[in-house]
Amino acid sequence: MSFRPRRTALYMPGSNARALEKARSLDVDVLLLDLEDAVAMDMKEVARNQVAEAVKAGGFGHREVVIRINGMDTQWGAADLAAAIEAKPDAILVPKVNCAEDVYMVGRKMNDAGADQSIKIWAMMETPQGMLRALEIAAATQEYHGRRLGCFILGTNDLAKETRAAMVPGRAPVYGWLMNCLAAARSYDLDVIDGVYNNFNDMDGYIAECEQGKEMGMDGKTLIHPKQIADCNRIFSPDADEVAWGRKLIEAFDAPENLSKNVMTIDGKMVERLHADMARRLVDIAEAIAARDEE
Repeated sequence: MSFRPRRTALYMPGSNARALEKARSLDVDVLLLDLEDAVAMDMKEVARNQVAEAVKAGGFGHREVVIRINGMDTQWGAADLAAAIEAKPDAILVPKVNCAEDVYMVGRKMNDAGADQSIKIWAMMETPQGMLRALEIAAATQEYHGRRLGCFILGTNDLAKETRAAMVPGRAPVYGWLMNCLAAARSYDLDVIDGVYNNFNDMDGYIAECEQGKEMGMDGKTLIHPKQIADCNRIFSPDADEVAWGRKLIEAFDAPENLSKNVMTIDGKMVERLHADMARRLVDIAEAIAARDEE
């Protein structure tokens, strides 16, 4: 199985032509070209056209290109979806997903429009209903119209707004919801990208939240400013010691004399075969990052 790094996912306002051009040179794994929150109402059509043309033009290299559309219940949603399908990004990010039917509906519309099967659906998890139905939403990947579902993105700003929870250091008021989303996503082998950190001048707080996200098991973090990229890439990348230890575990459990063993002692530590399985993913991610950096 191959892995696509999703350490850094930067929101870029679709109404800003200079930002869309700059996006092609930024050291990020994912570009979230935004037609929703970052775009004023009187600029929605401009943003839609600019993003569609930018995606069609290509030139984004290794970067995964995702278009965040406006909700299908808004006056812009249907046109956004049609433009995104025609532009053929890697994925279409659907805001405020409340239930599995929200995924199915977009999937049906994409199929009816003849959307390329390579275009995935990503779900913004940012509402109280979304938090409570996270497992149902993740399970949509098992159904015909939901098989495009590939990733959860946590929308912590909207979540705080709709629940009235305070966003404080450590995120204790919302921590349980975030972990519930992560557990639901992992139940169906979906990636999860953490929410944004709003104060991009508070680098200490930002780094602490990146480290918390990694400890929680997130695959990466959404960003709102280029100055946040380098630290996020570093924190969500396996370090050299982790990779070396992982390779040692894999080598030990793959040795012919150990194929029947489920537990061994390596360098004075008791390890199980499941640790080797975890190491395989870590090494695969490290190799995917290295291959991307060599491009």
